[in-house]
Amino acid sequence: MRRTSFEDMQCSVAQALEQIGEWWTLLIIRDALLGVRRFEHFQRRLGIARNILSNRLDSLVEHGIMQ
Repeated sequence: MRRTSFEDMQCSVAQALEQIGEWWTLLIIRDALLGVRRFEHFQRRLGIARNILSNRLDSLVEHGIMQ
């Protein structure tokens, strides 16, 4: 059986995975750690659709992972 969400698990690791487990999110975090700061640079480096990038960045900020 494939798990689709860790939202209901009362575990800090599961909750972290709930926020960063999506593969675009991990690539965004990787690029941020490598020094990427501008939206256009993330978009160009990753080849990600602008709406998806915007959603992922908003979520990372909302959850206090990025500023």
